[in-house]
Amino acid sequence: MITQKENKNWLVLYTRSRWEKKVDRLLKEQNIESFCPLVKTRRQWVDRAKLVDIPLFPSYLFVRIKTHEQSKIIQTSGAVNFITYCGKPAVIQDAEIERIRMITKHYPDVKTISLTGVNIGDHVTVVNGPLINKMGEIISVKGQSVVMVIKNINCALTIKTDHSRICLAE
Repeated sequence: MITQKENKNWLVLYTRSRWEKKVDRLLKEQNIESFCPLVKTRRQWVDRAKLVDIPLFPSYLFVRIKTHEQSKIIQTSGAVNFITYCGKPAVIQDAEIERIRMITKHYPDVKTISLTGVNIGDHVTVVNGPLINKMGEIISVKGQSVVMVIKNINCALTIKTDHSRICLAE
C-alpha cells in the first residue's frame, strides 16, 4: 500500500486579543513552526517614549503544520481557531509568508489598515476633515491611499485615510 506523504501548510491562527506574541512563543516551545510578523512602533507613556514590537496583524499569526496537528494547536493557551475559507482552514502560500517576512524586515514602518467594506466603485461621503460632507466615488485603493473623484468640485483626489474618515453613501 502506497501512502502519500502529507505536506505542511501555512495556516492562519486567530488568537485572543493581545496574545499573539505569547501564543507564538508557546507554539515554538512545542517545536511548532509559527510566524508572528512584528513591526516596531513608538509608544508614548506619561513618563517616557519607547519603541515596542507589535504584531502586524492584530490577533493573527501563522503556523506551518500538517492537517492532523490542528487540534494540538487549538489546545494551546490563547489560540482561538483557524481562519477558514469555504469551510476549510485558509492556506497561505510559502511565497506569501516570505513576502511578509521581507516587508517587515525592510520596511519597519509598515502598518495594516482596515478598509473593510470600501471597494472600487463605491460612493462615499467624507465624514471629517477639510472635505467633510463631500460625496465621491472610490476609483482605487492602494494601502492607505484612496483615489476618490468628487464630482461637485470636478476633481480627483488622492488621499491617505483610514476607514473612520469615509463612509458609504446611502
